[in-house]
Amino acid sequence: NGGSASVTMFVSLQPVEATDDAFWDQFWADTATSVQDVFALVPAAEIRAVREESPSNLATLCYKAVEKLVQGAESGCHTEKERQIVLNCCRLLTRILPYIFEDPDWRGFFWSTVPGAGRGGGDEDDENARPLAESLLLAVADLLFCPDFTVQSHRRSTVDTAEDIHSIDSCEYIWEAGVGFAHSPQPNYIHDLNRTELLKLLLTCFSEAMYLPPSSDSSNTNPWVQFFCSTENRHALPLFTSLLNVVCAYDPVGYGIPYNHLLFSDYREPLVEEAAQVLIVTLDYDSSTSSSPTVDGTTTGTAMDDVDPPGPDNLFVNYLSRIHREEDFQFILKGVARLLSNPLVQTYLPNSAKKIQFHQELLVLFWKLCDFNKKFLFFVLKSSDVLDILVPILYFLNDARADQSRVGLMHIGVFILLLLSGERNFGVRLNKPYSVRVPMDIPVFTGTHADLLIIVFHKIITSGHQRLQPLFDCLLTIVVNVSPYLKSLSMVAANKLLHLLEAFSTTWFLFSAVQNHHLVFFLLEVFNNIIQYQFDGNSNLVYAVIRKRNVFHQLANLPTDSQSIQKGLQRKKKTPEPISRTNSQDGVSMEGSRPAAPAEPGTLKTSLVATPGIDKLTEKSQVSEDGTMRSLEPESSQPPPEGNPPSAVSDGEPWSGEATHPQQDRRRLSSASSSGQWTPTPDWVMSWKSKLPLQTIMRLLQVLVPQVEKICIDKGLTDESEILKFLQHGTLVGLLPVPHPILIRKYQANSGTAMWFRTYMWGVIYLRNVDPPIWYDTDVKLFEIQRV
Repeated sequence: NGGSASVTMFVSLQPVEATDDAFWDQFWADTATSVQDVFALVPAAEIRAVREESPSNLATLCYKAVEKLVQGAESGCHTEKERQIVLNCCRLLTRILPYIFEDPDWRGFFWSTVPGAGRGGGDEDDENARPLAESLLLAVADLLFCPDFTVQSHRRSTVDTAEDIHSIDSCEYIWEAGVGFAHSPQPNYIHDLNRTELLKLLLTCFSEAMYLPPSSDSSNTNPWVQFFCSTENRHALPLFTSLLNVVCAYDPVGYGIPYNHLLFSDYREPLVEEAAQVLIVTLDYDSSTSSSPTVDGTTTGTAMDDVDPPGPDNLFVNYLSRIHREEDFQFILKGVARLLSNPLVQTYLPNSAKKIQFHQELLVLFWKLCDFNKKFLFFVLKSSDVLDILVPILYFLNDARADQSRVGLMHIGVFILLLLSGERNFGVRLNKPYSVRVPMDIPVFTGTHADLLIIVFHKIITSGHQRLQPLFDCLLTIVVNVSPYLKSLSMVAANKLLHLLEAFSTTWFLFSAVQNHHLVFFLLEVFNNIIQYQFDGNSNLVYAVIRKRNVFHQLANLPTDSQSIQKGLQRKKKTPEPISRTNSQDGVSMEGSRPAAPAEPGTLKTSLVATPGIDKLTEKSQVSEDGTMRSLEPESSQPPPEGNPPSAVSDGEPWSGEATHPQQDRRRLSSASSSGQWTPTPDWVMSWKSKLPLQTIMRLLQVLVPQVEKICIDKGLTDESEILKFLQHGTLVGLLPVPHPILIRKYQANSGTAMWFRTYMWGVIYLRNVDPPIWYDTDVKLFEIQRV
């Protein structure tokens, strides 16, 4: 059987002639193997031994296996025996490919042509000159649309008149209804299993990217993906559509009936996971280097325009960017929202639905959709459906905040919210009252989705682990972006914002790292936006500002002499944690919630490259009177506008380590000076203190504090409801400085984030493929595997 054959082949190490069919056929002739069996029967050590000692045998095995796949695709796999051979070759290649990729000397092997390894071995026609990789990819594509093997046959007849695989139009065999296809084929679990095995092989082919170190040049394309997503693949469109539809149509609850998944096993889920992983890998494309059409916020989505530039050569990216029908957008958004909400459903109806594990792949897919298809982004923001994406993301962020192994999940969640927050509609949608009571480890509050967002962000900053500090800039930028549109913050959220300001404006925090004062600028900008543009409904925030007025006075009177700076820095030695949870009136957490837990010791995680600083990640746009935005091109000559930290102070370490020292950028906020790199000086403090945008708040305090104090004295008040009533009816019209223009920091694609996404995505795929463990213990270079 195949078991003993694999052992003899890997032990003998004597070269075997390619023509010795009896020898080679035993590798795929065995009937009852599974991919797990192949992994058990072919140990890593033996693959490496053959690679070193008997390279010709390994080469022959690879091209014989590819040849069998090509023959299967040619013949259409009509017999059970042929299907078995195809599946076994598929499993064997999935097992062996990582060991070919890990050795730089072998990396070109699949891109070389194998002489005489064509169909007949003798006739050297053009087909035979194809590199092995191309033959393999085209065969897999054909096999994914093979009637009675991976798709339903449309003919009801005998084998004699079976469909010719070359004449079928695979667009009629799309796997699932949805985008561009209305017919939902009968589910067939054998077809699902076969598709899953072929997709696993495809993903393994694409995984060569894991064996190359991260480079600053993110444009180096993956040759496997490049070929597979090119016009050479005649199934590119139906396969892209099949993968997208299978993912977005999946309903893990089991036809809407709670607990249904306990009654029958779900063959769809492994296919959906594999489809999601293949899809995000094919969409790994650096949009910052491309000239894809960008649409500004004023355009309305019309039918696909022919005037668009032709778009990228990668057809999957091209198709994704051209989806435009409202019903297609609705289908995708509903599907992604349904799947992202699945873990939340678990919390209030435990076990009612099957719990899915591929939410990280879904978040990457959602990111790609918004990044590559601006019409989709505007559709998402057009209705409150965006909140069905927001709530699960906030749930994941809150749940993962203490877990070191989920730093990547925290980043992608924040990146998506940063992208959404660049659009005015997102801020407007946040005003919708929050009533879904997903049990979360946050204080109970009554309010809007904006309150939920602020409360969760406060929780991340005050009680997340220290490796999240590079995200603080991003979190506060999101709050700044939405702040001009927030009609009414709850008291809980208002107190959280002031607690952050209090924590970030202590002297030791401000003086202990070169960029810490940026956080204070962001928070002041939030208060200014709300006071200038949304004063009327925000009596809670105004009241909180009045109660904490000493924080603003301390900032205005921040000492700048050397002695005070040194004294401020001394203070941090007594305060170990940068931000404590004390005095933030945390209140009771929601009922039924579990506290965010750290990772179990020993949990595997993959390293990530550093993300660009917020100045590289975003570009500033000014919102004009009519709501349109214009980009503010950064001009080096002009001084930064008020409220904007000067960009000159980048002599210390950038907030997130600009990929120069990925290790060091994880240091505690307060320790930049302990390395002796940088120390604060009076000039430095003066340089930004003079730009603190305090005028609006000082004017508000000057007008309102005496009035509030008078009420308290007159009425002997200690009750805040009276004061709030007074503030609700007060007005500052004509008393405040002229409103500043609204500044939005919009996410901009850049090669730094493209590289981050590549390492994150492959890290997720590496860790999620444990059965079989396709890449474990191979020499990957894109990231390090670490234990918590």
